[in-house]
Amino acid sequence: MEQSAESGKQHDASLYFSRDFNKMASFAELGALARAPYDLTAPDALSPARIRRYRTHAAGFDLLYSTQRVDEPVLAALQKLAEESGAVAQFRLMKKGAVLNRIEGYASEERQVLHTACRDIFAPGSQAPEATEQAKGELVKLADFLTALEAGSIVNAAGEVFTDLIQVGIGGSDLGPRALYLALAAYKFPGRRVHFISNVDPDDAAATLSGLDLSRTLVNVVSKSGSTLETMTNEALVRKAFSEAGLEPERHFLAVTGKGSPMDNPARYLRSFYMFDSIGGRYSATSMVGAVMLGFALGYPQLLEILRGAQAMDLAAEEEDILCNPPLLLALLGIWNHSFLGSETLAILPYSQALVRFTAHLQQCDMESNGKSVTRQGKPLAWKSGPIIWGEPGTNGQHAFYQLIHQGTAIVPVEFIGFRTSQHGSDLMIEQTTSQEKLVANLLAQALALATGQPEDNPNRRFPGNRPSSLLLADRLTPYTMGALLALYEAKVVFQGFIWNINSFDQEGVQLGKRLATRLLAHYAGRRQDPGYSGEESDALGWALLGAAGMLSPERG
Repeated sequence: MEQSAESGKQHDASLYFSRDFNKMASFAELGALARAPYDLTAPDALSPARIRRYRTHAAGFDLLYSTQRVDEPVLAALQKLAEESGAVAQFRLMKKGAVLNRIEGYASEERQVLHTACRDIFAPGSQAPEATEQAKGELVKLADFLTALEAGSIVNAAGEVFTDLIQVGIGGSDLGPRALYLALAAYKFPGRRVHFISNVDPDDAAATLSGLDLSRTLVNVVSKSGSTLETMTNEALVRKAFSEAGLEPERHFLAVTGKGSPMDNPARYLRSFYMFDSIGGRYSATSMVGAVMLGFALGYPQLLEILRGAQAMDLAAEEEDILCNPPLLLALLGIWNHSFLGSETLAILPYSQALVRFTAHLQQCDMESNGKSVTRQGKPLAWKSGPIIWGEPGTNGQHAFYQLIHQGTAIVPVEFIGFRTSQHGSDLMIEQTTSQEKLVANLLAQALALATGQPEDNPNRRFPGNRPSSLLLADRLTPYTMGALLALYEAKVVFQGFIWNINSFDQEGVQLGKRLATRLLAHYAGRRQDPGYSGEESDALGWALLGAAGMLSPERG
């Protein structure tokens, strides 16, 4: 843990911990403004001047927000909200190592939050030097490993190079890394492929393993504790497949884990890379959790580009002026829509097929972070916490759920993500426009249509408009812009948690189901060992549920 001036950091952080969202002056001001929000359907409401003015930029991305229901008074009140909550001050404290993963007065994780240190390696002076040196050390280990792979000094038993890698992990060990790999597959080494096993469903592992040449496959097992049930179960399944193929798993398996965990074992793993307590799972894609796999797939220089893009956005997130800080502005626009205009959900719609799993990653990043019902003092929230996140790539979504977004009774704010040019550059001119131009035209048209609507005498063809959206637009989806996009959303989620005064860094909500599953598994094991076993006396509800599900046969598997 970073020790220098730690007590001072903690004191500074505590200045903001007790600031209740609904007691700030800006809360009342925004509530009054929300009674008559900006009307996007009014004549000239979306003027060219407004479209040009309501735009900001950082790390290769433009954020266009003229199609949000905001005007100058709302933006001024949102600036005031950012200042009253100390959102940027807290972000800076987080980067310096303040213990922000905590609930005052109650048992909690009591940890720093230093995922930004993973990409703070390019700055001349890190804000969290110990964590940054840890990140640099792991990157050196990874660079050495990747160099050995490319040089052919790490090969299989037959002297052949490795062509495939399986990432075994769940939650943050799968969603973020998988989203980044799919997003950047256009940049991968020729002849290298990555596969993922996350679900404890044995069919997931079986489907991934089928057709693979295991002799030329590495397996990267990711678990901080080295004891995650789903991951350990899947690792055992994969090890069994390697052994049955006559291969030695220890020559194929890599570990990304906590130092000193049961997986930190050179007898079982070809290499071990470390993840640290200060980096939460859903914020870990730029740590070794994602870096080992991405380095294998893309190469070390492209991995560094991801980190550079993320660091550039981290720096932009320290700007005090919300109009110069895209992550903070996006966070505040989300709070305006959710907390003041009453929208329960948020659709994140990338107009890029490569981002097919990015919204799934953001579901975890946002909903696991801000799906909380107590403040950082352990008091029940008197306001709503985070929204429900969902979405799919466009233009496919236009032929699925956009009907509800345009004409349904629920108002669904949208965050569109798009790129001016394609990754591969392979395109065709049809009817005087390229496919990429058609894609971008559809994206822009949807934002305009949602905002302005369409008056019509036929009520079935009437579009009410005033459906808010923002647009994130970059030139091209590259490793650099992908890193920036990832960091933008991480910072957005963190900012909203700071403003709502909730702990965005723990996930107690996933623990109860895990404990109950362990009880049910004990019944499975007991029944298998003794067909006469009955756990009904000690666990009537669990026993009844297993019986009702038809799962009490000892032969079930």
